[in-house]
Amino acid sequence: MPTLREAASRTTPYDVVIVGAGPSGSACAYWLAQAGWSVCLIEKKSFPREKTCGDGLTPRSVHQIIEMGLEPEVARHGHQYRGLRSFGFGASLEMNWPEHPVFPNYGYTITRYDLDGLVAEHAVAHGATLVTGAEALELLDAVDSPDGLKGASGVVVKEKASGETAELRGRYLVVGDGQNSRIGRELGVTRNRDWPLGMALRGYYTSDRHDEPWIESHLDIRDPKGDVVPGYGWIFPLGDGRVNVGVGLLSTGGAWKGVNTTKLQEYFVDQTAQAWGLNESTCQGPATGGRLPMGLALGPHRGPNTLVVGDAAGTVNPFNGEGIAYGYESGRLAAGVLGEALVRDDASQLALYEERLQAAYGDYYKVARAFVRLISEPRILSVCVGAGLRIKPLMNELLAIMANLMRNDAQGPAELGYRAMVRLAHAVPDEAYELLLGSR
Repeated sequence: MPTLREAASRTTPYDVVIVGAGPSGSACAYWLAQAGWSVCLIEKKSFPREKTCGDGLTPRSVHQIIEMGLEPEVARHGHQYRGLRSFGFGASLEMNWPEHPVFPNYGYTITRYDLDGLVAEHAVAHGATLVTGAEALELLDAVDSPDGLKGASGVVVKEKASGETAELRGRYLVVGDGQNSRIGRELGVTRNRDWPLGMALRGYYTSDRHDEPWIESHLDIRDPKGDVVPGYGWIFPLGDGRVNVGVGLLSTGGAWKGVNTTKLQEYFVDQTAQAWGLNESTCQGPATGGRLPMGLALGPHRGPNTLVVGDAAGTVNPFNGEGIAYGYESGRLAAGVLGEALVRDDASQLALYEERLQAAYGDYYKVARAFVRLISEPRILSVCVGAGLRIKPLMNELLAIMANLMRNDAQGPAELGYRAMVRLAHAVPDEAYELLLGSR
């Protein structure tokens, strides 16, 4: 692996410099490198490294893993599971992932400690240059843009071990280092505070049930006073003797403002302790967490020669808090657009990125944002979940919508219901649509 000085010694700019080697940055690097473009991928930590996450790959994520040729490695390090077991308001239900013409009918659990390094190294194997233990500090030659992000000729990077700094220059710059990105803020990325914000906390425990074929969600998590909070708890078997246990809160308008997430996590663990063998002796360390802007809440997403991908663009799915699939997908979308710009030597092609993001997620995330507003009302949540978990066909269709696994070649209840919501979303303004659904 090259040092920062070695990576910066290149006499001509890289075609693309990418800040952040998580799912979005590494996927973008892989798709560009395998097409023959020169790519420099910068990661401030060294692999393997810990990352707070639920560690679950849905069929949508697995499809991207397959497309990159990485499934054998993921299968070797991870645990395959077949569906979701849900609990809520006195009911429970086991649901297989749906059959789909594109996505597989299974998922994997694998820690980000193992997963992220696999994808980054895969990009390197196809020609990308990876610099780890180096943090992007500031933009090079920043240029203002009236209709989007700033432009830049690269970034100033500091190697943590030596303290040395160097300039990494590229024809295009991609930011994929998460929602709290320093470079993203410098480019001009801000959050739409009216759109959903998630909060998640997770910890690891050893458990005899570590290799079960279901991931588990609890849809009626409560605070220590017994009040329902808008979100869910999860237990994901990892197949290596451990389970990932966490809580996620979904909110608009600060519905969980003031909730002590550490206490909420402790209370959720207490609720599930007997069933899963969770206690102080099986705990593998303190829980960690963070905030996640959702539904494309961070933007703008492009500048004169800059793009923002993954969590740095707020691509997390508001329906379920899933971010890995959308990191891989947005990184791939960005790589495709960058390839077109490079082939044509025409930076104006970057406008296609916003168009493709909206085509892929615009309608879906508008519906999802309304859903979050809806479940932020505990009375509505209890009625919907309590009744729904007793009607398996209904929940199977809802699972397909929430995991974004609807079929383009089908007219089932999930597809018809979702398309009806999209038509409604197009007929009224965003805020009015969310209020309309939220009032029912």
